[in-house]
Amino acid sequence: MTALMLAAELTKRPVVTLGGEAVAQIKDTVFDASGGQITGFTLAGRGLLSGPLKQSLPWTGVHALGPDAVMIPAVEVLQARDAVVDRGEAGSGQVRGARVLSDAGLELGTVLDAVVEGGTSGRVAGFHVDTTEAMGRHERRAFLPAYGRLAMTGDTLVIPARLAEQAVDDLDALAAAWDRTRAAGEPGLRGTESRAAHLRKEDDR
Repeated sequence: MTALMLAAELTKRPVVTLGGEAVAQIKDTVFDASGGQITGFTLAGRGLLSGPLKQSLPWTGVHALGPDAVMIPAVEVLQARDAVVDRGEAGSGQVRGARVLSDAGLELGTVLDAVVEGGTSGRVAGFHVDTTEAMGRHERRAFLPAYGRLAMTGDTLVIPARLAEQAVDDLDALAAAWDRTRAAGEPGLRGTESRAAHLRKEDDR
């Protein structure tokens, strides 16, 4: 079964070279919200040097996203922070807290976090959502799969209406649904816009 994890869980996960050197820890996860792909990570130091680093980790430099560490071939893959994040980019914004609308115009809830796939794909597999009555899950949280045609504009995520019918209650069920979808040849997450979005710790908001 596909290994899925919440983006928030990646915060403070160590970045380790294949030679065993822990060089940093994850601060923020950055991804193309409409394209459904992690573009990289901003970094913090470890221990007494735990403040933000000027270097970042582009996804192209990731060897594997694991349950306990993000593995990289060597420290040389790190790049300047702007290689991942351009803070001046118009339209970049927070995914956490974004409202979720269906393409039929129904407000489905609010994004609590993104769900990412472990390993080497860098895919966003879904979203953890605080749902509304429109989903028949009032005041309940659910996981929505992230495939088909999505768009992220400002503080709004627009998804196909059919995804609301595929909401599940936990990550294991989402992973099973993701695997079934892939086996059926469902197109991956595709968007109409390219907007980088930060997934930040709650205390950074």
